[in-house]
Amino acid sequence: MAKINANYEALYILKPDLNEEQIKALVERFKGVVEANGTVSEIDEWGKRRLAYPINDLMEGYYVLMTFTAAAAIPAELDRIFRITDGVMRSMIVCKDE
Repeated sequence: MAKINANYEALYILKPDLNEEQIKALVERFKGVVEANGTVSEIDEWGKRRLAYPINDLMEGYYVLMTFTAAAAIPAELDRIFRITDGVMRSMIVCKDE
């Protein structure tokens, strides 16, 4: 039997030069995408951390970990939105059930 919903983790790194309002707006935007057809369990903002290697000449980024439950189509849509959003440097979505 196929799973209707699965548990996912999304880790994304925002540009460090964003102010608090911009960071909060992006976190709420991504949370809204998931909550349209799923549930967000937890959003853990790790804050600014040093990167392992420079990305676009930047040495630090603002890390956010979001845990959620959703149908299989939601992570694909969330990944698409991560890629087209200017403030996002890197992102990764992982299915925790596998």
